[in-house]
Amino acid sequence: MRYFIELSYNGKMYHGWQIQPNANSVQEEMEKALSILLGEKIAVVGCGRTDAGVHAVQFFLHFDCGRIFDEGNLHFKLNAFLPKDIAIIKIFKVNNKAHARFDAVCRSYEYKISLRKDPFVTDLALQVNGLEYDIEKMNKAAKLLYAYENFKCFSRSKTDVKTYNCTISNAVWQREGNILIFKISANRFLRNMVRAIVGTLLEIGLGKINLDDFRKIIESQDRTKAGASVKAHGLFLCKVAYAEEILNHNFGKQKK
Repeated sequence: MRYFIELSYNGKMYHGWQIQPNANSVQEEMEKALSILLGEKIAVVGCGRTDAGVHAVQFFLHFDCGRIFDEGNLHFKLNAFLPKDIAIIKIFKVNNKAHARFDAVCRSYEYKISLRKDPFVTDLALQVNGLEYDIEKMNKAAKLLYAYENFKCFSRSKTDVKTYNCTISNAVWQREGNILIFKISANRFLRNMVRAIVGTLLEIGLGKINLDDFRKIIESQDRTKAGASVKAHGLFLCKVAYAEEILNHNFGKQKK
């Protein structure tokens, strides 16, 4: 039987989602906890992967289990067993073909910037003291992203992907008090893509480059032309969307 788990985590203490040698990861913590509590070796598949220090407000994984268990009881035990920076939101049965990564149709991220020194957001937002950004120009540049599909210029240079194409459905800057937030949604993201886009848009906001420069950067498909990537701790995976039949509570039944 296959199950989905919805969870959230603070990424400060982790080298990202994915298991890697000699480094702590969220995936490793989840597999260890599930294997102990369910009494069998459990491997989990995430809806994507976040880099070291990146947070997730909403994240999904799936796993297969050969035994029947009480989902509510496992939910309670997992939250008691896991570190305090990983929280289980819900566990539910799914169709055996449902896939946490490949069935996701949209992902949404937010990047947060504190415009003043604030001890309460030190680990959750990039702090930039004394800088003023032209949000109107940054939003004009962000809208240009809709016209393109190839975002190789914002991708980590050495990455194993078949295509650099992504469809961006939303990209906007908002200010809430002293916090500047960039919100972006797409069907998929390349490694380091959001942080590179933010770093480049901040150069627009500071007047270092203009809208025409931004177009040329995208069209160049050259990572060296774009701005520096901003730090990971201000980035949040906020929402992962699936087709309705996957996320409703009755879709554990196999389709005829």
